[in-house]
Amino acid sequence: MRFSLTPKETSFYDMFAAAAENLVVGSKLLLELLGSDVSARAEIVERMRAAEHAGDDTTHAIFHQLNSSFITPFDREDIYNLASSLDDIMDFMEEAVDLVVLYDIQTLPKGIEQQIEVLARAAELTASAMPNLRSMSNLTEYWIEVNRLENQADQIHRKLLAHLFSGQYEAIEVLKLKQVVDVLEQAADAFEHVANTVETIAVKES
Repeated sequence: MRFSLTPKETSFYDMFAAAAENLVVGSKLLLELLGSDVSARAEIVERMRAAEHAGDDTTHAIFHQLNSSFITPFDREDIYNLASSLDDIMDFMEEAVDLVVLYDIQTLPKGIEQQIEVLARAAELTASAMPNLRSMSNLTEYWIEVNRLENQADQIHRKLLAHLFSGQYEAIEVLKLKQVVDVLEQAADAFEHVANTVETIAVKES
């Protein structure tokens, strides 16, 4: 066990927790998008955009604290990577919702609900895990499960692509829908990046 005689800046923990809770907000908006009328989607976009801006504010606060703190709770590079990956997830969520409205997609493809449900579960796990960074305890199951979910997301993504290229859609519609499901897949990848960063931190601090 390592001991430190110098107090460390602990506000990072609260900011990481806030960033992760914001991902839960984003995932719920994605789920809401699934069951919404086309006429309600613009309002969902605005709420998602507000959540994305809140995420940006938290990320900037983390970077500001990182630049002004002499002692940090763990490696600066890991703090930067964790904050960046959390921010990436929200960016991808916001992009997916925005694309649905910008492309005027009337009907989302069958199977995309499974993709979004995986993201919602990953968001919940991430939000539950972030407070445990303080003690570096009870984190192993988190990163194992998020990695499993990312593998599941890969399988769902491949099935969605096969469905899109089955000949049931016009070429232009395939291009629109593919971009949406690809962005959601990037969000799943980013959740895995967060989990891998947390694992790296935990190993270093053990």
